[in-house]
Amino acid sequence: MSLQEEELAEELRQPPRAPSRLRMVGGRFFGSTQGRIGFAVLAAMFLLAFVGPLFSPWTYTDKDFTAFLQPPSAEHWFGTLQTGADVYAVTLRGMQKSLIVGLLAALLSTALAATVGAFAGYFAGWTDRTLSWITELLLVLPAFLILAIMSPLFGDGQWVLFVVMLALFLWMVTSKIVRGMTISLKQREYIQAARFMGVPPVKIIFRHVIPNLSSLLIVDATLNVSAAILTETSLSYFGFGIQPPDVSFGTLIADGAKTAVYAPWTFWFVAALLVVTVLAVNLIGDALRDAFDPSAARKVRR
Repeated sequence: MSLQEEELAEELRQPPRAPSRLRMVGGRFFGSTQGRIGFAVLAAMFLLAFVGPLFSPWTYTDKDFTAFLQPPSAEHWFGTLQTGADVYAVTLRGMQKSLIVGLLAALLSTALAATVGAFAGYFAGWTDRTLSWITELLLVLPAFLILAIMSPLFGDGQWVLFVVMLALFLWMVTSKIVRGMTISLKQREYIQAARFMGVPPVKIIFRHVIPNLSSLLIVDATLNVSAAILTETSLSYFGFGIQPPDVSFGTLIADGAKTAVYAPWTFWFVAALLVVTVLAVNLIGDALRDAFDPSAARKVRR
């Protein structure tokens, strides 16, 4: 028997490896119709937002002074605004900013929820009481009013500050869930063993506690993307979010609403893209929830 035949026979004698959790979750996610549709649509939205402007001769700052408030045409695919700006170019620019804001705010809020909830649940005592008091305080504060008051600080390209402030009001409910799950997790044998071996508490939290809550945190981050996009849109609609000369979904919808009756192309293109983007993110969040916990999905269907 040749060496290759011996290696093949050895591989056949070995028991098949169990698929990893990540592979199983990925298989369930892409095996569901809503997961495939949501992923494909969101990927198309990202391609449209970041690659689409390359195919247009206009940028979001350009003005065509020979075409004010013109309907869609071969030269201006989505028409023009009252200022002569190309609707296609400004819509994709606004889409870029809303997607970036939504993703960053969701990641920051989920990371904050995981850290605060895990520390509160693991340490208990004064740490738990202090962090829980801060969480309760932020829950009762009027987030919209605070962001509106601080809106003058978001101008001159300071949209990163807007993202941070937005994330500060999205993490509290998830933090409470993480706290409760951490209280249960810290009683597990592997956590107790790590404590007896002298592993520092902070290392235990970031190496053992938070990774075991990854399914909750991934789903939460996904759903927070749509929540952050809608919140940013609402704030920008009322003039409290992204500030001119930059644009976002909210600023475009606010401007387009004024001319939606007699120039619908200024409003309906951006509104349709907003609805499609949020629906795609929600489909992905639902599919991820079912992929991580298929038993819960079966119970819901019953």
